[in-house]
Amino acid sequence: MKKRLLALLSVGAIWTQFLVPVQAANTPQSSQAEMPVEVPAKSAILMEQSTGQVLCEMNADEQMPPASITKVMTLLLVMEAVESGRLSLEDTVTCSPHASSMGGSQIWLEVGEQMTVQDLIKATAVASANDASVALAEKVAGSEDAFVVMMNERAEQLGMTGTHFVNCTGLDAPGHLTTARDIATMSRILIQHPMIREYSSIWMDSLRGGETQLVNTNKLVRFYDGATGLKTGTTDGAGSCLAATATRNGLSLVAVSLGSATSDERFQSARTMLDYGFANYGMATPPPLDDQLTPVKVTGGSEETVEAVGMPPEGFVVKKGDEAKLEQILELAPQVEAPVEKGQTIGTVVVKLEGKEIGRYPIEAASDVPEMTFTLAFSRLIKGLGSF
Repeated sequence: MKKRLLALLSVGAIWTQFLVPVQAANTPQSSQAEMPVEVPAKSAILMEQSTGQVLCEMNADEQMPPASITKVMTLLLVMEAVESGRLSLEDTVTCSPHASSMGGSQIWLEVGEQMTVQDLIKATAVASANDASVALAEKVAGSEDAFVVMMNERAEQLGMTGTHFVNCTGLDAPGHLTTARDIATMSRILIQHPMIREYSSIWMDSLRGGETQLVNTNKLVRFYDGATGLKTGTTDGAGSCLAATATRNGLSLVAVSLGSATSDERFQSARTMLDYGFANYGMATPPPLDDQLTPVKVTGGSEETVEAVGMPPEGFVVKKGDEAKLEQILELAPQVEAPVEKGQTIGTVVVKLEGKEIGRYPIEAASDVPEMTFTLAFSRLIKGLGSF
């Protein structure tokens, strides 16, 4: 028993070595690179969507009012509610007095008017309608206040340490603040939901049987090649803001610009950052390390070893021309303790570029290995004796 406990403690130390870095690999990494292009904004950041890798930034952690970019979080919670089955696109929402009272951008919902979740999402994503946003929030959480609690909880889960929401619309309010980095973080999570692109990429549409016309407040959707969204924002306190997403040649980026003096300047800021990103970076996928994956010893198991398998992720962001410079370092646990489950992490691959780590991915067990029991051991002994 003492030997088994010592072995378990030893394996626990091994797991600590491998599991912590793999989990940390999902955290967006900050970049110390100064903004290499001129951006007419108070704060800005350019981030790759799938990895969260920051390509360049300027005052990205300065807290500022986000205006209607707030609705990125509103839409994220709505998307998650729909995809989880808690909400249906066909559900009918009845406009409350509170939702109807919203000023700013709106679709002029009247108290008691009914509209589907799908149409309210369209109004929020395309026309940045405040009344539609509040109606959705009330449908999801029962009240806007309860929904705001959900917004802040989700922000905390995403590591958005510079964010505090007060409402779901982005109308100026004391304490309603976020940062360009946090906006990029929630934007990259939202745009990974395929459903949102059906709305965020709309240029023109209508509601109420054609009576209400919608024109996207994000001009890049029409005029920028590869644009997929995402959200504009303008208030007296925030200035002109934009979270823009786009994809070209397998590279997906999000550019956030806060505090521009004019609407044209926010589009110029985002366009300039996206152009820089697409011109200078690409996605590179290192080859699998199948020839280096040796079986890992299993202690106390029904099998002496377990096969190791691993597949590189879709890609790592590198500067163009550096694709062939990727280096992979395999780190396998010397042994693992039974029982072993298929898919269990038993190692990691560190990916480096010119000696600097740029990412990592896990190596997993290819099959289950149950514990060796007395019954199984006795059965094998009898079977072995029978072969004589």
